[in-house]
Amino acid sequence: MKKLTCHCGGIEAEVNVPENGFEKVMRCNCSICKRKGYIIGVVQPDDFKLTKGEKLLTLYQFYTNTAKHYFCKVCGIHTHNRPRSNPKIYGVNIACVESIKPFEIENVPVNDGENHALDQKK
Repeated sequence: MKKLTCHCGGIEAEVNVPENGFEKVMRCNCSICKRKGYIIGVVQPDDFKLTKGEKLLTLYQFYTNTAKHYFCKVCGIHTHNRPRSNPKIYGVNIACVESIKPFEIENVPVNDGENHALDQKK
């Protein structure tokens, strides 16, 4: 288990990251993720446990209100999300996970959230 924290330390979670790293890392080009610019580490429900700061978490939702984007209301750091494509899993901001160096990760694939399969095309 590795510790995930926001910038001020008010929010903490335990994230089970395999020895060789996250099984899946990606960026997303949807309207919110492209603005945040973070790298998402995908984990299963049993691999994420919020341990501190639940009252400091702020939820942001938009459009279909299916995806849940969480950030700290004190420091503003986005810590994790529950994606619209599979609300059972977690997407964690890997820059918030101890000992992970996001600028050393090369060739991060991009999820096409801009043209999401669940969107109705006009």
